[in-house]
Amino acid sequence: MLADQLDYLVGVDPHRDTHALAIVDVRTAGVVFEASVEASGIGYARALELARPRAGAAVIRDRRSGFVRRRPQPLPERRGRAGARGRRLRRERRSAGKNDALDAIRAARSVLAESRAAEPRAGGEREALRALMAAREGAVTARRAGLCQLRGLLVSAPEPLRAELRSLTRAQLLRRLAAVRPENRRDPELRGTLLALRALARRVKTLTVEERELAAEIETLARKLAPQLLDQAGVGPLTAAQLVISWSHQGRIRSEAAFARLAGCAPIPASSGQTIRYRLDRGGDRRLNRALHMILVTRRRSHPATIAYVERRVQEGKSSREASRCLKRYLARNLYRLLEHGAPLAT
Repeated sequence: MLADQLDYLVGVDPHRDTHALAIVDVRTAGVVFEASVEASGIGYARALELARPRAGAAVIRDRRSGFVRRRPQPLPERRGRAGARGRRLRRERRSAGKNDALDAIRAARSVLAESRAAEPRAGGEREALRALMAAREGAVTARRAGLCQLRGLLVSAPEPLRAELRSLTRAQLLRRLAAVRPENRRDPELRGTLLALRALARRVKTLTVEERELAAEIETLARKLAPQLLDQAGVGPLTAAQLVISWSHQGRIRSEAAFARLAGCAPIPASSGQTIRYRLDRGGDRRLNRALHMILVTRRRSHPATIAYVERRVQEGKSSREASRCLKRYLARNLYRLLEHGAPLAT
């Protein structure tokens, strides 16, 4: 347990502008020191100075923060280490109140009985990949919203205009509307509609270019960080990028079973009486679970081994959802081994 390996724990409750710190004695679980530091390089340096006199300290933080990853230098002392706190102690917070100092203390005390603290995710190229994926998802969402607005306006457009545009494909429609000149139209309804349609068409075209540029950069990074994933059936650059983001780096996830739990594909017993079955897990990283789902959707269409496996399981009496659960579990095991035995990620 961590209590047998360390002398002190430094709990951190992170926020945008400040971080609350609490140093807890492992032997007594008592609070030795409390402080608040700025969320900046100067504040991080001060936090390290506060932890320096406590030999064998470990920083335990909320997973939302980048405090440990952004600290300017390693923790002092050779036994110093950093970790991430797991789930929040909601029951204790409801009964004992909440503020930043109390959350920092709970962060430290919550891992006293654990064998090891969860490691924070890596920075470097993996963090760059996460930022690119977030920006691309925003562009895709905005583009989808623009197309929905465009279709809605076309339905309510004046009849001559609607009849003129009805037979065009999406690409033809966007080109036509982006080049339209409504300034010379005398009909105020037609002029306003064309102005709105042109703005939406140009917005969609701009977002399409942006999404493609981000996707190209994501593919370049994914091929650099995990080329072994892209050799697998059904794994594309975007799903490979999500796998790398959730997995982070070698040694962070201690086993393939832990990776399956993180992916939300660990078997959950749902037996009753003489019926023995397992259900799909609804927890874990849902983005990672979605990536596994998309890989399976592709494989079930075109991968002979996957198609044969599903047919065999259905013939044995399994439902399609149960067959998918089994496939996700096998897929998680295979991908975890590929990630763990690949080249280490640069941080």
